[in-house]
Amino acid sequence: MADSKRLSSAVVLLSAGLDSSFGFLKALKEMSVSLALTFDYGQRAAVREIERAGLMARAAGVEHKVISLPWFKDFTKTSLVSGEKIPSGKDVSIDDLERSFATAKSVWVPNRNGILLSIAAGFAEGLKSDFVIPGFNAEEAATFPDNSGEYLHSLDATWKFSTATGVRTHCFSTHLNKTQIVAEGQRLGMDFRQVWPCYFAESQWCGECESCQRFKRALSANGLSFEELRG
Repeated sequence: MADSKRLSSAVVLLSAGLDSSFGFLKALKEMSVSLALTFDYGQRAAVREIERAGLMARAAGVEHKVISLPWFKDFTKTSLVSGEKIPSGKDVSIDDLERSFATAKSVWVPNRNGILLSIAAGFAEGLKSDFVIPGFNAEEAATFPDNSGEYLHSLDATWKFSTATGVRTHCFSTHLNKTQIVAEGQRLGMDFRQVWPCYFAESQWCGECESCQRFKRALSANGLSFEELRG
């Protein structure tokens, strides 16, 4: 258990996407952040995620560590790490749950969050941090079960056995959809230009992949322009 007499400390998983960037900002305001972790498992957007996450961490004065996991390609052919086409444009329908289940299968990476969060738990115990902070949301939990609060509760139970200090998870956005995260981010003064919400690593957000489309909708619902923010 965290000592209530001191500020809780955390290791944050920071991919620079909307959810993890929001989680990082919230953790900075409410906790002591000991480390920001970014993972390179061969995903197409890795170079941009690492770049943006590094900028965020440096601006906050937080140590940033990049963990390379090149062996993911040995057990998955997901479109995120292979040459397979990533669904985008008209192949994506973010308001159609059945279609979203189909596109989710294309970008699913077996046990990705299980691996990444367990690595983060090891760092948290070693750094004497209380929490691991991932960036999840209720919207994508509908098609990705490892983005859910139930999944995080299961990890808490597991880590009672696998960490000597009882490291726990905490997520600031499991109960929020993307639109609500943007609204909360606005209240916190979040700079949405800094995030990398895209599945690709071009010079700008593509605007066509499912991740970009969800981000675009969330911005628009809060009176913000995707086109203006991406520059």
